[in-house]
Amino acid sequence: MTDPIVVAEGLHKSFRDTHALRGLNLSVQPGTVCGVLGPNGAGKTTAVRILATLSHPDAGHARIAGYDVVRDADQVRARIGLAGQYAAVDDKLTGRGNLRMFGRLYHLSRRQAHQRADELLERFGLMDAADRPVTGYSGGMRRRLDLITCLILRPDVLFLDEPTTGLDPRSRGEIWDSIRALVADGTTVLLTTQYLDEADQLADAIAVIDHGQVIATGTPDKLKATIGDRLDVTLEDPAALPVAATVLNTLAGTDPTTADADRLSVALPDGRLRLADIVRELDHAGVAAADVCLRRPTLDEVFLRLTDRKETVR
Repeated sequence: MTDPIVVAEGLHKSFRDTHALRGLNLSVQPGTVCGVLGPNGAGKTTAVRILATLSHPDAGHARIAGYDVVRDADQVRARIGLAGQYAAVDDKLTGRGNLRMFGRLYHLSRRQAHQRADELLERFGLMDAADRPVTGYSGGMRRRLDLITCLILRPDVLFLDEPTTGLDPRSRGEIWDSIRALVADGTTVLLTTQYLDEADQLADAIAVIDHGQVIATGTPDKLKATIGDRLDVTLEDPAALPVAATVLNTLAGTDPTTADADRLSVALPDGRLRLADIVRELDHAGVAAADVCLRRPTLDEVFLRLTDRKETVR
């Protein structure tokens, strides 16, 4: 394994009486997508601001591509891109005009700025709209344009803060494809998102932050495996739900959740129960099941379990 390109060790940050970070540790491998998840107020934004040199930690240190984010801030800024939640492009300019303007702001020559703008417009499917004012772009097109303005200087690390907020499913898919293309070219992406399906689709590794600390890390599959398989039971008669809940609690050793008026879901202990045993026990209790399904947990279920129980999983 190569050395990580993003490293945070023991980061602390307070705002008066509020402790935003409490010894946060993070490590991201180059050429990957790291999904950063956490409840509101968990410390995600504070961590990203420190890594992007927009804020200083009170304690601890962080490095991007080997450069300290405080001591070597200029070197770090030359190697990163940052796309916030809302598009930062100029509505009155065309797509091409925006990219050329950013190129000049990044001190490219006029020729270089023009050439780079055309390269990015072609690569990310915006050439047909290149000479239209951005005010006429769809939400997805604006987000793609905002994303590629961060790529003018080919950053080693790109920070994306909820890049698909408010977009329709088609536009979200277009942004996902753009992110995959970036990573295929070697860019490392640190992605914060409230859409757990987005992290599941894109992230090679996930870091869950709560109360200013990383409480869980791993691939989406590894994190799902920590809470075991899920059993969903759909009842023929919703009135039987209390009895079914008692049966599942006895079998699984944990309270099931009510997914719908006629459906229960429960985490199963690893390898100790078979579907046939579960159906038989429900039948003995007089509970008729319309459907019984064994499945892997969703990332949403993992997230809720981790942030509720405050467990640390490595």
